[in-house]
Amino acid sequence: MRSALPKVLHPIAGNSMLGHVIHSARQLDPQRIHVVIGHGADAVRDRLAADDLNFVLQDKQLGTGHAVAQAVPFIQSDTVLVLYGDVPLIEVETLQRLLKQVGPQQLGLLTVELDDPTGYGRIVRDAAGKVAAIVEQKDANEAERKITEGNTGILALPFARLGDWMSRLSNNNAQGEYYLTDIIAMAVSDGLVVATEQPHDAMEVQGANDRKQLSELERHYQLRAGRRLMAQGVTLRDPARFDMRGDVTVGRDVLIDINVILEGKVVIEDDVVIGPNCVIKDSTLRKGVVIKANSHIEGAILGEGSDAGPFARLRPGTVLEARAHVGNFVELKNAHMGEGAKAGHLTYLGDAEVGARTNIGAGTITCNYDGANKWKTVLGEDVFIGSNNSLVAPVDILAGATTAAGSTITSTVDKSQLAIGRARQKNIDGWKRPEKIKKG
Repeated sequence: MRSALPKVLHPIAGNSMLGHVIHSARQLDPQRIHVVIGHGADAVRDRLAADDLNFVLQDKQLGTGHAVAQAVPFIQSDTVLVLYGDVPLIEVETLQRLLKQVGPQQLGLLTVELDDPTGYGRIVRDAAGKVAAIVEQKDANEAERKITEGNTGILALPFARLGDWMSRLSNNNAQGEYYLTDIIAMAVSDGLVVATEQPHDAMEVQGANDRKQLSELERHYQLRAGRRLMAQGVTLRDPARFDMRGDVTVGRDVLIDINVILEGKVVIEDDVVIGPNCVIKDSTLRKGVVIKANSHIEGAILGEGSDAGPFARLRPGTVLEARAHVGNFVELKNAHMGEGAKAGHLTYLGDAEVGARTNIGAGTITCNYDGANKWKTVLGEDVFIGSNNSLVAPVDILAGATTAAGSTITSTVDKSQLAIGRARQKNIDGWKRPEKIKKG
């Protein structure tokens, strides 16, 4: 990777590769997950620490067999599933099929058919087609290298046999390492059946050893995520220009235009439209919401039939009630817009409570920060805020009140009052503009 970051912490769709593997493992309801760590162990542990994870240190990297051996003393379950931290796209359904193959006299091995198996261990079968052994590429002869069935490294096996097999591993090979794959030949010799399963998609078992492979995994993940959304009733204008980086729940008849990024926990209800070049993060979009182009929505709840954008920014704590409108170049932070309230243009509302049907004129800002503390602005229902207003918090503007354009409002405006907070205009006759001084 040519990176200070441990390989398994490099991200796919906003989560580390190892994080994806752990997520898949958790869905199998395991008794325990043991994570064998070596290079960058502290960083891996710090990033992913959780109550259901047992981190096991492998001081020396002496091969996959040696890695598994470090975890053996901590295992108490009857069945062991071995996964790899840099193989992030493995599907839970594939692992479930593999686990069904395990019994006292049988283990499950995940293999894959490849057009080019270079780099993979080869699955060697006997005349009856049964798995006899796995031969790593560096140890394979010419005939074995022509085999197109490759070993993914993922296997499920009875724990009762594992300790014995680990004790019999040898590093007498081209790499000088203890190969976990050698237990396949041991299992066959001991009379066990090696049952195989294959993934529906070869990319499920693709690892990443460089940035190019990482990018290929990223795009495959996104295309797969796009297909799942489309199956649920979402129209993606172009699945190749869409990114999902979190947990997304969608309704029917949702339309998502190009270059949209969904991050974190996102809920999108029926009939939502998201325009191009938008980022939606940790937010809820209720039925019929429209997000126009180039908007950034984070930590917000948008009520039924509300809309935002283009070029709107809704920051954490923002709530739009039904049919509220936020227009172009409007920024909201910790602001609650009542039903049918509007802020159409060039406005900042921070720490604000805006009543139903209130209209905010262009160029308005809430002055909510005094350099040390945040203060709240409260606008009642049916308030009309003129253009280019500065609302200096803490301040209340009660229902039905109006503020004149260009005003600075510093104190309470009572119901139905007109507030004018601007200097009186003065026109000076005979005024001469400054002239540019000639040089030289």
